[in-house]
Amino acid sequence: MDFVPHTPEEQMEMMKAIGIESLEALFADIPEKYRLRKLLNLPPPLSEQETWGHMSALAARNRLPKATLLGAGAYHHYIPAVVGHIIGRSEFYTAYTPYQAEISQGILQAIYEYQTMITRLTGTQVANASMYDGATAMAEAAVLSAKTLGRSRLLLARSIHPEYRRVVKTYAWANGYDCAEIPYGTSGQVDGEALRGLLDKATAAVCVQSPNFFGVIEDVKPLAELAHGQQSLLVAGFTDPTSLGILKSAGDAGADFVVGEGQGFGNPMNYGGPYLGILASTDAFLRKIPGRLVGATVDREGTRGYVLTLQTREQHIRREKATSNICSNEALCMLAAAVYLASLGKNLKKLAALNAWKANYLKEMLAALPGWSPLFPGPVYNEFALACPDVKLANARLEASGYTGGYDLSKDYPELGGGILLCATEMLRREDMDSVAELLK
Repeated sequence: MDFVPHTPEEQMEMMKAIGIESLEALFADIPEKYRLRKLLNLPPPLSEQETWGHMSALAARNRLPKATLLGAGAYHHYIPAVVGHIIGRSEFYTAYTPYQAEISQGILQAIYEYQTMITRLTGTQVANASMYDGATAMAEAAVLSAKTLGRSRLLLARSIHPEYRRVVKTYAWANGYDCAEIPYGTSGQVDGEALRGLLDKATAAVCVQSPNFFGVIEDVKPLAELAHGQQSLLVAGFTDPTSLGILKSAGDAGADFVVGEGQGFGNPMNYGGPYLGILASTDAFLRKIPGRLVGATVDREGTRGYVLTLQTREQHIRREKATSNICSNEALCMLAAAVYLASLGKNLKKLAALNAWKANYLKEMLAALPGWSPLFPGPVYNEFALACPDVKLANARLEASGYTGGYDLSKDYPELGGGILLCATEMLRREDMDSVAELLK
């Protein structure tokens, strides 16, 4: 719509209603020294042609790596051309919620198919569409567990992505819940005995991640059994969603919630967002999970159609009784994931196997170098942690040769000083990995 400014008369009426004599009074709390009293010293406007030339010159200054060894929550996977083609169509090109949902049959069908794919990959009965990212998906599942059980304690594996843990703790603080961390063992997996000692009747949820932040694969089933032994719920996360193509699903292993980051399904790394939070659960939480659920039905003529079946967010009908205040449904990122999965089909298993093979190939090559060794002997997916003689020097040498280096684990794990987290996806060629090993020798 066109912008319609308030008339002077309307402004006077509003000021009188709130008891001020001038618009300046609205900004009384802002110190005078921070107020703008003159126009900004900006350059003159550019024509379209001049703007294009200026932006192109800026873009030319970017130094793109020839390959990346960095994962730590964002993963460089090949994205088939069909993904960009479909999500760039005008009828799909929005990340926002369809408000008159049933006239948006195309996007509803896409959400329905996405939900179906995610439930099959995670071994669950329900998947929503969707959360902001993997961290908020885990936090929403943890808080929902506490609200459902009427308990106030959350247990977080220390091997969960550090940013996920921070977000969960923030949610817990806002709701008055306590958090405790479960240490990891020498294998890089959750210390089962430590978990047994931490579990009690106040525990609402046990949160784990597989593959975890170190790339190590967890055995989810015994963790689920320990949690359920105290009538607690298990929230099982993952770092890279492509791992779902090869690992036994957490839902089949007994998890109540399966959550994680969906960026690896057809979404570029994109400087950290927007991303796609995946949240799936057993059907016991059908009416409680945040977000929205699309269902399939038929119209009065018997033609298949799709409806926005449940919408539990505050911006719709639930308001103060909503299970979440997350508003955007990341529909465009979800659509990219659905197109990506449809284009790969059963080849997702081959892709996942390739990621696992390449990670182990590079891990073994680097572990053979003097001063290098695996931090954990546990099985890994596409990431692995190594003790490194000098993390800064290693990354500097890699960067000088056009590679993005690994993640310095000492930032979040002081006890792992000298540790580096490296990643190998299908985008790394064998000659790249051989070259990396030669550079770090």
